[in-house]
Amino acid sequence: MTPPSYGSGSVPTLKTGRAHSHPEPLSGAAYSAVELMPGDRNVLLLDQRLLPRLERYEMLQTVAQMADAIRTMMVRGAPAIGIAAGYGLALAAGEATGGPHAFTEAMDRARDLLFSTRPTAKNLGWALERVMSTVPAIADRTPEERRSRVAAVAREVHRGEVAACRRIGELGAAFVTDGMTVLTHCNAGALATGGYGTALGVIRAVHASSKRVRVLASETRPLLQGARLTAWELQKDLVPVEIVTDSMVGALMAQRAIDLVVVGADRIARNGDVANKIGTYGVACLAKSHDVPFVVAAPMSTVDFECAAGEKIPIEQRSEREVLVLPTAEGDVPIAPEGARARNPAFDVTPARLVTAIVTERGAASPVTESTLRALVA
Repeated sequence: MTPPSYGSGSVPTLKTGRAHSHPEPLSGAAYSAVELMPGDRNVLLLDQRLLPRLERYEMLQTVAQMADAIRTMMVRGAPAIGIAAGYGLALAAGEATGGPHAFTEAMDRARDLLFSTRPTAKNLGWALERVMSTVPAIADRTPEERRSRVAAVAREVHRGEVAACRRIGELGAAFVTDGMTVLTHCNAGALATGGYGTALGVIRAVHASSKRVRVLASETRPLLQGARLTAWELQKDLVPVEIVTDSMVGALMAQRAIDLVVVGADRIARNGDVANKIGTYGVACLAKSHDVPFVVAAPMSTVDFECAAGEKIPIEQRSEREVLVLPTAEGDVPIAPEGARARNPAFDVTPARLVTAIVTERGAASPVTESTLRALVA
């Protein structure tokens, strides 16, 4: 795959080839984590590993390329992973040949490949099953009809997630009062969700209102999603943001320098336990100790009612290299002695008792229990 390189600052214009037809990116932003291009044969993906020093988009044409992009965190964030996987199935539908049986088998293989990439994110399996639900009804159609229908459902997933984020922002803004300083961990913005964001959706909604808000973005070791991505997004929106190291959070809370914590989630068990980027549990413990409200913002697609509690959530174990080496523009720089070993769980689980509220597009669950979560879908 030879990726095209585009100038920094905006998503390339998505042209259909028809005169005067220039569809807007579904992200609704000047940048986009992932977009299915007109014609349904290519997916445009922003390589988030290169931000903030380089804003480069790659054009993916096969489901194998999409699986690799998700696995290597070229695209990341639970809702965005789900959207990308849906578009991966659209690519798979275009690749598939043969009759109904061969098509169904090819789509099953594509689903399994994509599902294996990131085990913790609930949205991945949710989006795959939603898109795959259309396969039986279209298996006997022409190849063009198959691809078109799978692509249409995948775009519906994308539109739905962006709409959910906007609603989450509206509802979550009620937890923010004028002049607050809000801490967020990792990146739960437009880059992580396909558009607008969950935790950053709340901050965007507040910023668009008459309320003033300052943001502290914890750097989020080892891949620095807070320092690299959250700060990048907020700077684009002209939202005041300062980066703090993960280890500063306790001292800042003791100084009463943090009024609220808002984070996203990769999976929420039915009892309200929350899996999110590693380090979230520590922030939640500190927030509880210092009486700082701890709010989780996530779409209902992140809630797993089949998972009883946090200990049942699969936790992805990533390469030791991410901890031992710091990638730079000049090459990888070792930050540990040669031969050192590392542990690298990508996520941790915050018990429901430490969560003030879970804000979804269907409303807020507070206190956080199985019954308050189920009430949102009743």
